[in-house]
Amino acid sequence: MQVNINSVHFKADSRLEDFIREKIQKVTKFHEGIIGSDVTLKVENTDKPENKIVEIRLKVKGNDLISSKQSKTFENATDLAIDALRNQVKKMKKLNHRAEEVAFSEVEESADREIDTEIE
Repeated sequence: MQVNINSVHFKADSRLEDFIREKIQKVTKFHEGIIGSDVTLKVENTDKPENKIVEIRLKVKGNDLISSKQSKTFENATDLAIDALRNQVKKMKKLNHRAEEVAFSEVEESADREIDTEIE
């Protein structure tokens, strides 16, 4: 899976990039439809210590999932964003599963109606 990491106005070190890649790989275990991801790292120009921003876009077949979190460190912001994405992936998977169940039951009902009409 392709993981694109862009840091705005600074150079991210390789340890941070490896950390982010590892965290994103763990999310891919929850859904087989994840194609890739784009990560943007920013430092907000404020006096607050929570000035590190991580935005992650997971490219999933049919949809993109996005999470943006801010914290004191990029690692902590990444953890928060990954947790949010994990919840989104689980919710999306549950909704897809329900949609498949509904579609399957509609097919069964349609087949039952066809059999009933053929019998009459």
